[in-house]
Amino acid sequence: MGLSRVRAVFFDLDNTLIDTAGASRKGMLEVIKLLQSKYHYKEEAEIICNKVQVKLSKECFHPSNTCITDLRTSHWEEAIQETKGGAANRKLAEECYFLWKSTRLQHMTLAEEVKAMLTELRKEVRHLLLTNGERQTQREKIEACACQSYFDAIVVGGEQKEEKPAPSIFYYSCDLLGVQPGDCVMVVDTLETDIQGGVNAGLKATVWINKNGTVPLMSSPTPHDTVSSVLELPALLHSIDCKVSVSA
Repeated sequence: MGLSRVRAVFFDLDNTLIDTAGASRKGMLEVIKLLQSKYHYKEEAEIICNKVQVKLSKECFHPSNTCITDLRTSHWEEAIQETKGGAANRKLAEECYFLWKSTRLQHMTLAEEVKAMLTELRKEVRHLLLTNGERQTQREKIEACACQSYFDAIVVGGEQKEEKPAPSIFYYSCDLLGVQPGDCVMVVDTLETDIQGGVNAGLKATVWINKNGTVPLMSSPTPHDTVSSVLELPALLHSIDCKVSVSA
């Protein structure tokens, strides 16, 4: 991994710095309340939301064909029709989608301790936010959690030719900061895209945030280090730099 000290940290956004999954669940709960109270859907409300969650997890977005708002409204429209039958109800689908989306964004916040960690760490290393995802969706999240001031640069996969795990997006990020891959550490919550991408690009280290103690599949990429919270990062970076000093 080379003998240089860590000069830059690439942070993933979703479920690494902000609790995207938790925010999405809160959005779904608000939709369930709406469907039950206003439209008198009983058990159907939860079934609809579960169907939408499955559709989101399998989502394939092609910006040349549609916009993300239309696609996700269609998820709700299909889920409602699959559950209730009858004619498609685009108006209700839009009401559900925008309630879910607005509630989700309201709950996408940087915790105070994360802000403090980023502020202190940035005194020593450069920061770059490197997030996969559709441009509009990711930019709305970034705006919602007001994280721009904690980073020297922000790279959204949906704005690039290739997303993680392609090495090109990592090399582009390095160029933005004027550093080499061997100077950088990637901090993420997913193994297949982010850890694999960091390994492919030859980064100094990849750090997996494993909040729930998940046991990875045997076929999964292996991170250099694993922590249970992003707040453990400063101590880990110090440890990595100490190893460099000993090697040197």
